[in-house]
Amino acid sequence: MKLKIAIIGYGSMGQMLFEKILDSGLVPANNFFIANRTFSKIEMLSQKYDVNLCKTNADAAKLADIIFLCIRPVDMKQVLLEIEPVLSSEKHIVSLNGSIKFNQLEQICKQNKISKVIPSVTAEVNKAQMLVCYNKLVQKKDAEALCSLLKIFGNVIELPEDEMGMGSELVSCMPGFIAALFKEIKNAAVPHTKIEESKISKMLIDTLLGTATLINEKGMTFEQVIERVATKGGITEVGAKIIEEKFPEIASELFEKTLEKRRITTQKAEDAFSS
Repeated sequence: MKLKIAIIGYGSMGQMLFEKILDSGLVPANNFFIANRTFSKIEMLSQKYDVNLCKTNADAAKLADIIFLCIRPVDMKQVLLEIEPVLSSEKHIVSLNGSIKFNQLEQICKQNKISKVIPSVTAEVNKAQMLVCYNKLVQKKDAEALCSLLKIFGNVIELPEDEMGMGSELVSCMPGFIAALFKEIKNAAVPHTKIEESKISKMLIDTLLGTATLINEKGMTFEQVIERVATKGGITEVGAKIIEEKFPEIASELFEKTLEKRRITTQKAEDAFSS
């Protein structure tokens, strides 16, 4: 692939993008242009890779086709102002922060193709659901080029911009929600057994993985799995009914609280961008 890629912001997300795309073999190291607020944090990359390390954000953006912005919302406006003078209409800007909307980004990058991508921690094992949305200037070939990179990390799901928040709850936040839920299940199991806590964790993790694989490979629904396991009058049916009776209230509150927090965070990001 002849794409030239800029990564502005070399934190955990920027590093993962660079390393995974490089390891895929799709883009050679010398086609990467990397900039970071603290240059000393990326200097060591030149010892291992034939990569272009840039002293300024504009230098990174100047020669790139796709520009990944892996930065905090509070830094977005300043970075866009820095790179705007070197942006041609062919450059594709990709923000990995969903808080700032297209209409604000377009105030500075008026003629540019802009996409927003929401990743997940599961990208580390190539099992992510990568959410993406595009502004009106992104053409089919641009979307395909970006998706060819995102598919390295897992599945790509396109959503309209106004659904990226809920989408993020379902795929980006969900690993944390699932881990929190299963932590509580593990803790609740401990007083009822002499099985070691570490073994309980392993049993739950492997059962979770097996259940997900069963659903995916057999094309089953959640309801079908319950019907398959929870025989009438059986033990599983008792437990499933407790979950069905008591968990909906928790799940509803979870989304109400997290989406409200997202609205507040988005508003703060928009206010900071407008100031």
